[in-house]
Amino acid sequence: MKKSVKILWLTVLSLTGVFILLLLLINFRIIGSMPSMETLENPRAALASEVIGDDGTILGKYYQVDRSSSDYDEISKNVINALVATEDVRFYEHSGIDPWGTIAIPFYLAIGKKRGSSTITQQLALNLQADNADVQRSKNTIKRAFQKMQEWLIAVKLERNFTKEEIITLYLNTVPFGDNVYGIENGARTFFSKDAGHLSIEEAATLIGMLKGTNLYNPRRNPVTAKNRRNTVIELMEKNKFITSAEATAAKSTPIVLRYNKIDHNKGLAPYFREVLRDELKQWCKEHKKSDGTEYNLYRDGLKIYTTINPRMQLYAEEAVAHHLKDLQKVFAQQSNIKSGSAWKGHENFLERYMKESDRYQNMVASEISEDEIKKSFNTPTKMKVFSWRSFTEPDLNEIDTVMTPMDSIRYMRAILQAGFMAMDPESGEVKAWVGGPDFRYFKNDHVLKSKRQVGSTFKPFLYCYAIMNGMSPGTSLPNEPVSFPKYNWTLSRNSEGSVGGNISMAGALAKSLNLVSAYLIKQLGPAAVADFANEKVGFSVKIPAYPSICLGTPEIPLYDMLQAYTMFAARGIITKPIYITRIEDRNGNILETTAPEKREVISENESYVMTKMMEGVTGPGGTSARLRFRYGIKGQVAGKTGTTNDNTDGWFLGFTPQLLAGAWVGCENNFLHFSTTANGQGANTGLPIWAYFFQKLYADPTLKIDPNATFAIPAAIDSQNYTDTDSNLPPGAEAQDQGNGAASDYIDVGDYGEPTKPAEKPKEKPKEDNNSQPQPTPKAVLPPKNN
Repeated sequence: MKKSVKILWLTVLSLTGVFILLLLLINFRIIGSMPSMETLENPRAALASEVIGDDGTILGKYYQVDRSSSDYDEISKNVINALVATEDVRFYEHSGIDPWGTIAIPFYLAIGKKRGSSTITQQLALNLQADNADVQRSKNTIKRAFQKMQEWLIAVKLERNFTKEEIITLYLNTVPFGDNVYGIENGARTFFSKDAGHLSIEEAATLIGMLKGTNLYNPRRNPVTAKNRRNTVIELMEKNKFITSAEATAAKSTPIVLRYNKIDHNKGLAPYFREVLRDELKQWCKEHKKSDGTEYNLYRDGLKIYTTINPRMQLYAEEAVAHHLKDLQKVFAQQSNIKSGSAWKGHENFLERYMKESDRYQNMVASEISEDEIKKSFNTPTKMKVFSWRSFTEPDLNEIDTVMTPMDSIRYMRAILQAGFMAMDPESGEVKAWVGGPDFRYFKNDHVLKSKRQVGSTFKPFLYCYAIMNGMSPGTSLPNEPVSFPKYNWTLSRNSEGSVGGNISMAGALAKSLNLVSAYLIKQLGPAAVADFANEKVGFSVKIPAYPSICLGTPEIPLYDMLQAYTMFAARGIITKPIYITRIEDRNGNILETTAPEKREVISENESYVMTKMMEGVTGPGGTSARLRFRYGIKGQVAGKTGTTNDNTDGWFLGFTPQLLAGAWVGCENNFLHFSTTANGQGANTGLPIWAYFFQKLYADPTLKIDPNATFAIPAAIDSQNYTDTDSNLPPGAEAQDQGNGAASDYIDVGDYGEPTKPAEKPKEKPKEDNNSQPQPTPKAVLPPKNN
């Protein structure tokens, strides 16, 4: 044998030996990052967790990569055929590595052509490494060679452990389709708004064509190149006998028709709800372990969170909020102190704070720009996008290009009215709709659960309920007279609209929301006793202080808490905790947790019914919510309560029908930005219309089965007296639209309450007092003695 031939054989054998040795070292995980057999047998590509409505609609997702999963029989044959024809025509013949494709590589390189040889199984191997170990395709030749050997080994093992159908399904569930969308099901829903099982030839070819370059062949960004690539895929399908020539011709002549619907966290239904839910689920993941002892990962483990949110109700709620705020914002923006910016006088420190909290300021500081230059730039007009109401049905239209100074943009955006709205079934506790603000893209603060605001007269039903529990009745005549609280250095001399004098039934006082009557009641019952009832029986998440001004609604309470508390009236004396998760499943459909309603009885069914009928008077003639009937045409039985706080800062309406409870709050983030008149700022004009628009939609949708003719159930032991009587001998002037708000002095910060440190000044108007320093109305309602 010639020496040269011998050297050649030694070289070939040596290289072969080294190659085999490397394969063995990689296979036994001595070098490299070869996944274990257990990992290969149980591949776990990262899956987005899905938030699902009560009808199965996907409301949104939590993900690092937006990926979904499908079974083989849920994927259109057109997709599978397009994939095989384009990526691996001998897929059903090889065992993970295509020998003919591999051998052909040197010949293609010799003639200057680049040709990939990776089979579908090899590509899956790389995708799994990227998911499980964050291994990406290396650009370094030596590292890429090691990766290639790993891919071969993994591909062979995959072929030994999975069927061809399982491999191709797993592959289609791991590949990217651009726009951070992974998995064929997600690609189909994002680009064509349909599931993967119903993709046509041309749609399947479009998606498979994107695999060659997710940005280059993205039909949303590059429609021409995407169509050319799609047609190439269709031609390959025809060439490999997956479709006929006629089908290919028809498919290529069809334009790409996108129905793009990318679910991101800023868009879609219930974004505020999903953000609140995210925080709760992250805590849940920390407290629950998988079978291997590790914590669940909300962004990778493909959890399915089934919620009580009804997508139709949610849509109607979002439209109701937007519908009213769009109109109300016009009124607020024309207010002189808002229009001129004078509302910020004396509050410049807030502007400084918001400037320093902005991304613009933080980026400029990071770029080492001086403070003087930064402030100068904040007062220099610049191009920007801002939120502006244009449509209450098309949120994407509510963004405009404008030129203004960054400081003016802060004033402008802080003067956008905010709102919170929630609807729930008071019997089951299921939350059906949740709107935390006007637009989640611009305003992230949730005003259902996260925000605490003074509740105004919406607190009065708890005071009146406690009076009912202590022997009073709807027909009890009460004085509309000044009330003094010497212990607290506080006198309430008139109602918010200025009226004083006369008498009225308790039902009428609640309907008209008279502050003097509320003050009289809390003096009779005792602030400590009323606060104890609110804290211990009703059970708010915030502590209600034992001060007389709570009768006017000075406590700051979330809307969520208020609706939970109102279930005691709507659900026959039983408080039901709102629930919004029904169950949580893992990616395989195993139930990890279910949620049951939490209920507790706080008042009797009779007391609940009496309060319901009294609150129904609020929506009747002479009540503060009468416009619910004559302006918005809401028929049937509705019980509720308006609320308006100091200086018209907060506007509320909480109301319920025999089937549903809902509530709305409206105001600005900053308390010093508010309506200047009660006509515009009262709860009947701010919160109530949202409630009304929502129920108009519900009643018009028969699929929801919300019956406008439903009636409140009458307890067997109840009598037939009139609970909505508003007759009185009040002087003229006590018929204002909403008496639920007080003067500034009536909303003293509770921290100022307590025993005075110096003798109290004599009030300018002080009623005659008896030995107990109480007003002397005629007639006077007297509580029966309490049983010891």
